[in-house]
Amino acid sequence: MANLVIDIKGIGKAYRIGEVTVNALKEVDLQIERGEYVALMGPSGSGKSTLMNILGCLDTPSKGKYWLNGTDVSHMSDNELAEIRNKEIGFIFQTFNLLARNTSLDNVALPLVYAGISKKDRIIRAEKALTSVGLGDRMDHKPNELSGGQRQRVAIARALVNTPSIILADEPTGNLDTKTSHEIMELLEEIHNAGNTVIIVTHEEDIAKRAKRIVRLRDGEVESDGPNLG
Repeated sequence: MANLVIDIKGIGKAYRIGEVTVNALKEVDLQIERGEYVALMGPSGSGKSTLMNILGCLDTPSKGKYWLNGTDVSHMSDNELAEIRNKEIGFIFQTFNLLARNTSLDNVALPLVYAGISKKDRIIRAEKALTSVGLGDRMDHKPNELSGGQRQRVAIARALVNTPSIILADEPTGNLDTKTSHEIMELLEEIHNAGNTVIIVTHEEDIAKRAKRIVRLRDGEVESDGPNLG
């Protein structure tokens, strides 16, 4: 289908731990259309982190095929994957992953440096992204001068700055209090409503219920996949 942004077929991932082979993923199929809001759920050891790493081009599968935005990324080299990641994927992590010595503006502009965008355009785009997440007045602040919620907003602005094909959020509220978690989830909802494809990886039911579709993993396989009926 022309509208698929993610299309994986028969994806498996095996790890060798000493003499033992562990199958973290077994024959997983998954299709995600442009503009969807999907939660990947599962208990610890279900394979959701492995699947997220493959979807995010941080790792390659042991078998199967993965097309991201029509490009087969299943067996790309590390350098090729890095290029695809920077262009196609906006990451939001539980631990924010901000550079401590850099301002909000510099943190957000970083993906554009790797993309070879001119300094003038980097500043314009980073300012626009920060303003869109409500941090227009915090551009010169460093992470230690921001609250946890503000740091996550900086991370979200950084994820958006390259206008990626997908926003991949890994436990994005894991380090935040309840009120701030609610605000961040509302912001992700706004980002989805603006037409972005959002994939959220979580083990929390209340976070997953914000998505429109829930994919549940267990023992390296898709246990269920369907619309969130609330």
